[in-house]
Amino acid sequence: MSRSPKDNAQIVENSAHGCQNSAHGYMQRVLELAAQGNATTDPNPRVGCVLVKGDEIVGEGFHYMAGELHAEREALKQAGEAARGATAYINLEPCCHQGRTPPCTDALIDAGVIKVVAAMLDPNPRVQGGGFELLKMAGIEVESGLLEADALWLNRGFVRRMRSERPWVVLKSAATLDGRTAAFDGESKWITGEQSRHQVQILRAESSAILTGIETVLADDPEMTVRLQGTVRQPLRVVLDSELRLPIDARIIGNDGQLVVFTLSKDLQKIAALTELSVEVIQQTNSDGQRLCIDDVLAELSKWQCNQVMVEAGQTLSGAFLESDAVDELRVFYAGTILGNQGKSMFQFNSPLPFSKKKNFQLVNAQMNGQDVVVSAVNEQSRLSLKPQNH
Repeated sequence: MSRSPKDNAQIVENSAHGCQNSAHGYMQRVLELAAQGNATTDPNPRVGCVLVKGDEIVGEGFHYMAGELHAEREALKQAGEAARGATAYINLEPCCHQGRTPPCTDALIDAGVIKVVAAMLDPNPRVQGGGFELLKMAGIEVESGLLEADALWLNRGFVRRMRSERPWVVLKSAATLDGRTAAFDGESKWITGEQSRHQVQILRAESSAILTGIETVLADDPEMTVRLQGTVRQPLRVVLDSELRLPIDARIIGNDGQLVVFTLSKDLQKIAALTELSVEVIQQTNSDGQRLCIDDVLAELSKWQCNQVMVEAGQTLSGAFLESDAVDELRVFYAGTILGNQGKSMFQFNSPLPFSKKKNFQLVNAQMNGQDVVVSAVNEQSRLSLKPQNH
């Protein structure tokens, strides 16, 4: 799991000698630092900062959690007076507005930093170039665009929410080599091995929300929580339940008020009972009357400040997300087993799909994970949406 800012005191000593003394090397280190907040910074972006004076790193930091110091202020605190005359390497344009913490532009100016090298513009409309302008007005040299593609990928959920008002959707599935997620009778427990199940827990921890369907809840009664030692933030749990069949004693309800249910039902008595259990019930009224509108679900989750949504569902809901072109990234865990053609497939579509209209994903990674193979793929249009902004 991620380290807290309190651990940053050792970061410089442990990493300065291993960091390549070049702009690329420093920015690579920035991205490494930023990634340490993968499971904790939500809904804020993942940000790291390295302060360099001459060829020496004098301060480092990363944003750990919303409400705590931003990466720039962590690095400046560590550097102290050594920050004066230094160059700040940051993966995201410094903020210039008052949020839970003061603007980082003010901190950089006050500390006497003479140059800022950022990987990318902040897509947040409240910033979006304003941070750079303030720095330039204060006489600080500004460069941007270094390792921008890597920076955009690291914060793809935040970028998607800010640019399109919808979260980045990762669909996870576990299957046999012939693409079956369960036997003919529905049994599916532990298709993949322990290491893959641990990786799924990490994916959950890095997500703003975990989304599933009512059929999965009724069949498996899952908790849909992160079960990693040291977890400090549980993702929002989301259930799509058009007829509001969610049992009052379902384990996914929990006791933390972190469950949102989307429904078409007008059963006021059931809604009241769930609300009494701190469940947020959202009634959709602009669907076709039979199926929930996935686009509207995602738009609503964006309003809840969800950067990244992980879909863990059965073949019907997973297929519906793909049919709706709502999946940005696929993460499939394949076990070395076979269940045959009568096993349940990964994705069930509402209507046949001709080859000419196949869903196109770009394979980006495939690697062994214990005895399993993990395949990662990105929707081609989603990949193109992460294009750099004008600088």
